[in-house]
Amino acid sequence: MEFALSQDQEELLATVRAVLAKRSDPAAVRAALAQEQGYDVELWQLLCEQIGVAALGVPEEHDGAGATLFESLLVLEELGRTLTPSPLLSTVLVVEALLAGASQEARAELLPRLAAGETAAFVDLDTAEPVLDADRASLLVVVAGDTLGVVDPAADGARITWTPSMDQTLRFGRVEVDPATLRPIGAAAPARERVALVGAAATAALAVGCAARGLEMTVEYSRTRVQFGRPIGSFQALKHRMADMLVLVEMARSASWSASFGVATHSPDAAMSTRVAAAYAIEAATHVAAETVQLHGGIAITWEHDAQLVFKRAHALGQLFGTPREHRAALAL
Repeated sequence: MEFALSQDQEELLATVRAVLAKRSDPAAVRAALAQEQGYDVELWQLLCEQIGVAALGVPEEHDGAGATLFESLLVLEELGRTLTPSPLLSTVLVVEALLAGASQEARAELLPRLAAGETAAFVDLDTAEPVLDADRASLLVVVAGDTLGVVDPAADGARITWTPSMDQTLRFGRVEVDPATLRPIGAAAPARERVALVGAAATAALAVGCAARGLEMTVEYSRTRVQFGRPIGSFQALKHRMADMLVLVEMARSASWSASFGVATHSPDAAMSTRVAAAYAIEAATHVAAETVQLHGGIAITWEHDAQLVFKRAHALGQLFGTPREHRAALAL
């Protein structure tokens, strides 16, 4: 069996990669974190208007691109490789929640707004967990009990408090909403289940991108860092460690693509393949991040070095939609 990207998918990734190479280098990422929104608003608008990243998983009848969730997760992997802070993950989650549980009328009203790049967040009032991108969302899609509803943060009295996080490229907030202010738009159960599944697949995609970034940085450093009169990349012991890093990245990517395709096509074994991918990719990213620090001679742990962003992202992803241990435990049931 050959699993490869189509020409359209390759072109999509090449376009995204070219934009990020110009607009999201390490200096730009640090500058974006200092902005009020926590991300580069102009870059987000460019990605939405020129490439349509927010519209990829939205059906054409709702002003979307008519692609699939798979393409959205491929773009997330690229954003993970550059560690670009953006609202795409939360947008993907809200789109999938609406497609899974919202009425046709609600989809027709809300999906075109998301496809155009409006920021949104998915809130589960039955948990006490911080909400991804809550404090920068202009739309909240909320599950409370059996109800899927929508809240306008500005008009419906929602209290949103920014929550500091170790990984500054991922932004969280705590949300307080009076359930009585919810405008019901559908059923909670299918939306909640879909978000959990898509969130785990998206985490795997981000972890693959993070691991790929760590590997790229380490290989480049090994080519230029000279010790004992030779580039350190010529030392056999370091070659072995970087080869092991490459194996982890490529195996994690294969698992992630398989899971992403299964989730996008609603495959019967999507839940199993997604838990496998999430567990493997997160642990691969964690290991590669640690090796990145070590093979940079320890300097990479300092604030001034960009590898600390890789290290923080890898560990943060392990808490986002389940730890590797939790994913493996679920597979054993």
